[in-house]
Amino acid sequence: MNHRNQLFNFAFSFLGGLLLLFILAPLGMTLLGTTPAQFWQSLTDAEVLRSIGLTFLAAGIATALALVTGVPLAYLLARRKFRGKGLIEAVVNLPVIIPHTAAGVALLLVLGRHGLFGRWLAPLGLTFTDNVAGIVAGMLFVSLPFLVNMSRESFALVDEELERVALADGASLAQAFLLVTLPLAWRGVMAGAVMMWARGISEFGAVVILAYHPKIVPVLVYERLQGFGLSAAQPVAALLILIAILTLLVVRVALDAKQID
Repeated sequence: MNHRNQLFNFAFSFLGGLLLLFILAPLGMTLLGTTPAQFWQSLTDAEVLRSIGLTFLAAGIATALALVTGVPLAYLLARRKFRGKGLIEAVVNLPVIIPHTAAGVALLLVLGRHGLFGRWLAPLGLTFTDNVAGIVAGMLFVSLPFLVNMSRESFALVDEELERVALADGASLAQAFLLVTLPLAWRGVMAGAVMMWARGISEFGAVVILAYHPKIVPVLVYERLQGFGLSAAQPVAALLILIAILTLLVVRVALDAKQID
């Protein structure tokens, strides 16, 4: 390797290292700056435990709803060619680029008590403002691209010839999907579901506008920071970071297993 190539590798490694440091330094400071006693105090705090349980439950419901609706959409995007397909893919990815506070306002206009749908749903007992349903709606809106996109990519990797063989043997489209395609793509779908769930539990902007109460963990962190300072918010923030790291490990294991298969 000549001198120019060595210089090139060093420059790129240095610049990439700066970005990694920018990511790791805040996370490391949060985790290492939290003592075991502070972790334990957070884990035994009734308000924190209620908030964690609510956050996990709401994110789980949002993910379940996305599995029912997003997986069929992902399959169609992976397998079918139709007019407007690119537009639909763009719409699916809109929540990624829309500021989440703006998403919260948009959801409020639709699902609020006087919103487009909210005014009709309220008499039926379904309200979204300061309600668990609002938390689920906020999480669903901002995190669904993870599940749809990863599922679409996973379906696209399944050889279409296998589906055609199943259809030639007398299977219906539904049977070919359930018995052939989905079993081969399930790891990618589940990885997308886990990523969506993790993104949901970290959501703040959309949820805090639509449903400030009951408090999910990100809202609790913000409230403690505002009311009691950094030392009160740090242990709860550290718990969220640990959950995110564990989720990432689960996704990586699932994707690595998929590649081995």
